[in-house]
Amino acid sequence: MSISMTISIILITVLVSIGGFSSPKTVDDLIYHPPSVQRGQWYRFFTCGLIHGDVFHLAFNMISLYLFGRFVEQKFLEIFGGAGKWYYLGMYILALFVSLLPTHLRNRHNQHYRSLGASGAVSAVVFAGLMVAPYIKVGLFIIPPIIPGFIYGPLYLILSSYLDRRGGDNINHSAHFWGALFGVGFIIIVGAIAGYPAVQEFINGVQYYLRAEGWTR
Repeated sequence: MSISMTISIILITVLVSIGGFSSPKTVDDLIYHPPSVQRGQWYRFFTCGLIHGDVFHLAFNMISLYLFGRFVEQKFLEIFGGAGKWYYLGMYILALFVSLLPTHLRNRHNQHYRSLGASGAVSAVVFAGLMVAPYIKVGLFIIPPIIPGFIYGPLYLILSSYLDRRGGDNINHSAHFWGALFGVGFIIIVGAIAGYPAVQEFINGVQYYLRAEGWTR
């Protein structure tokens, strides 16, 4: 039995992150640092997703990826056939880059700015999942999983945008926001190429939830 792409990403990320906990040099070499990127170290857009600030940061991202990633990867296999796992991996890797672009434009000359973690890519996976199954119930911080995905999504984006503008908590909320939007855009655009009507499937999923909950007939 072959190992899934989701599990492979989790294993690699956990191993590198754990190594980084005891090796400041590993973190310094892999972390996203705008001036270093300006000097040509573009790989930092991607390698920063392999390291995390602490065990809680790592666990939160990897648990979220595990819960949503398996479903999204399977859905990609249904949409794209055998190449689905590579589309899935491509979305994850591209999301690391795209989610940090706005951050880079704002901080490209900031010597003190650093960012690490896979949150942008994980947000892309989560929101791709919410596009194909908007009826899934999700939690938000201390709120248990009782919020349907089509309501959770806008709430998450609004909150991420607000926290990004407010700042002051050392969390790159911009990466969360843009990673989520990238996941939505990816499944819509790339899905359309493969004949998968993502927007219509999303609408169907919302209608299914409303009927199941007795909100509509």
